[in-house]
This record gives sequence, structure tokens and C-alpha cells, in this order.
Amino acid sequence: MPARWWPRLLMVLFALALLYPLAGLMAPVGSWRWDGEVPGSTAAAVRVSLMLTALALLIDVVLGTPVACYLARCRGAELMMWEGVVLIPVLMPPLAMGLLLATAYGPRTAIGAILMRLGVPTANSPTAFVATQVYVSIGYYIVTARAALAAVPRDLQDIAGLLGAKPNETFRRVTLPMARLGLAAAVSIAWLRALGEFGAVIVTAYYPAGMPVQLWINLQNAGLPAVMPLLVIFLITALPLPWLIHTLAQDRLAQEH
Repeated sequence: MPARWWPRLLMVLFALALLYPLAGLMAPVGSWRWDGEVPGSTAAAVRVSLMLTALALLIDVVLGTPVACYLARCRGAELMMWEGVVLIPVLMPPLAMGLLLATAYGPRTAIGAILMRLGVPTANSPTAFVATQVYVSIGYYIVTARAALAAVPRDLQDIAGLLGAKPNETFRRVTLPMARLGLAAAVSIAWLRALGEFGAVIVTAYYPAGMPVQLWINLQNAGLPAVMPLLVIFLITALPLPWLIHTLAQDRLAQEH
């Protein structure tokens, strides 16, 4: 009997150590300084992050879902090649991604010059903010969505086609319902990745400041008391969706087995 409790006790200790950083929310850092008391605006940073990240996520889904569908049907060398392409931005250090985006879309390049002539600012603008978030998050969405779509039995999709269903109808009535939790997980991971991006965004879109950049600005200008209120909002907006999706997925797996 005692032997059964040792692994459980070790897990409790591990969980306490893993979650201990959350105790920082109760650390004595002084009176929290709320919106309007420090340079910049907590409310503005929240609006920028939520609105522009939602737009970036929509672009991820619109562009990434067809790519994930194609990869789900690929095999062999072709799959390895395209997955290698998709993984490059996933594996790239965020600061390197920001520097590369800033130079590749800068006014000294052909594409950057064209965008500038069209009135599309490629730095310190909502456009730059969203584009950077898409670059750093779409690979995560595609990889996760591809795994979810590939897990749907091919036979069921083929049967739907034999029964006269068009490809779009097959996707809507067969593939999507069976892959919905996996796709939801892909959305939540991309949301978390885009919302929390700092290294690339601080290079390409220091303004308008989203929550990660504003946290850094507040820390530099006024210290931890100015950071804590925005940090709480940041955690509330970032953590619940992935946690809920994971919980639902685990519950579904338990029911299936």
C-alpha cells in the first residue's frame, strides 16, 4: 500500500513546483497601479491584442485549413517536404523571425517598396502586428489541424463520396464533425501562440502595443506594480481556451475507451 502513494506524492510535489510561479500574483510588490496611472494604457493594450489577434486567428484558419486538408492526404516524400516547409516558422526563434520580417518587408526590398507605395505600412502598424502574428502562429495551427484531419478514417470520407456527397459536403458533414476537437485544439494553440508573441512583435510592431509589449513597457517605466493588473488580464485571456479544449478532448477519449 505505501508503495502506491510514493508516485502520487511525487506528482503532488512536482505539481506544486510547476505551479509555484502563480504565487507571484500574490507577492508583495506594492500597490498595483491600474490603467491611467502609468504611461500607455492597459485597456488599449487589451483591445489591440484581442482584436488584432482575433483577426490573425481568422487568417490562420482561412489559409491554414486548406493546407492542413491537403497535407492530411499527402504521403511519403511529398508530405515530408511540405511539413518541413510548415515547420520552419514554428522552429525559428521569435527574435530571428521579427528581424527577418522587418528586413524582408522593409522599404529596401521590392515587396516592401510596393507595399509602401500602396499605403500599407510594414512596421509599427496594425497590419504589421497581424502579419507577424500570422507568421508565428499559422504553422502551429496547420500542424495540429493536419493531425486532427488525418485521424478521420479515409474510408468514411470515401463512402460519403460514393453516396453522392460533394467534397465540400463531405468535409462539412463527415470530416469536420469527427475532427472538431482536434481543430478546436489547433485554434486554441494558434490563439495562445499569437496572443503571447513578444520577440517578433517587438521588432515589427512596437506600436500599437499589445499586451506582451505593454507588459514590457510597464515593467521598464514603472516596475512590477504597473505590470500585475495587465498580467492578470493576460493570463485570463490566454489560458482558459486551451485548458478547456484539452479537458474536453480528454473527456471524449475517456468516453470512447
